[in-house]
Amino acid sequence: MDWEIIQRLMNCFPNSFVNQYGEFVAHSKANEYFILKNCESELDVKCKVLEWFSRGAYKTEPYSTRQRNAEFHKFMRDGINQFLGTKFTKKDIEQIYIYLGNCCNHEKTIGFIESGYDLSVLDEQALKEMEKK
Repeated sequence: MDWEIIQRLMNCFPNSFVNQYGEFVAHSKANEYFILKNCESELDVKCKVLEWFSRGAYKTEPYSTRQRNAEFHKFMRDGINQFLGTKFTKKDIEQIYIYLGNCCNHEKTIGFIESGYDLSVLDEQALKEMEKK
């Protein structure tokens, strides 16, 4: 793995670190992490950022107050956007979590990245319905 990619990733998530198990920990209190040691390319890292951090950016609630959780969601969303060079909104992150979260469809994640983050590729059924009209 290219050290520059890891440094860029760490800059996007303040106070993040890589632990002794090769995990990139974006937020320790919320236990937001993914295994970095098996990433072989920048594409692998981008996939994991979307697949594993979209939940934290959308719905994880590590804090007892609504305000702190909203700040946490923004922290995760901002880190994702900064790393990927995107401008995903709360609604966009919801869709990303629904269709890609927890690595539920890795091939779709790759297609989404390769499309330049075209959100319409996430919901293929809706896209097919639009094409019929």
